[in-house]
Amino acid sequence: MNRTYEVVTVLSPALGEEGLAAASAKIQALIASAGEIVSYDEWGRKRLAYEVDDQHEGHYALTTFRSGPEFPKELERVLKITEGVLRFLVIRKED
Repeated sequence: MNRTYEVVTVLSPALGEEGLAAASAKIQALIASAGEIVSYDEWGRKRLAYEVDDQHEGHYALTTFRSGPEFPKELERVLKITEGVLRFLVIRKED
């Protein structure tokens, strides 16, 4: 049974425009390979509440997707090791 999830990613602006686009495309492709992307909302560059890895700003994006219950753990694993990802949060939405 597929469930609905949301993931907010904060990418390092030090990646540059091309790097941000490549990292976003990689994350979107990973999600699309295991489920269905419902919506993608790019929030853009915002100031962080506190400094993370010597960065004061981050590039935010929200992705809503549907997948099986085992995929979010894999997504978290990949995001932890992906270059340029400062922070992320995956939550399950109530259906």
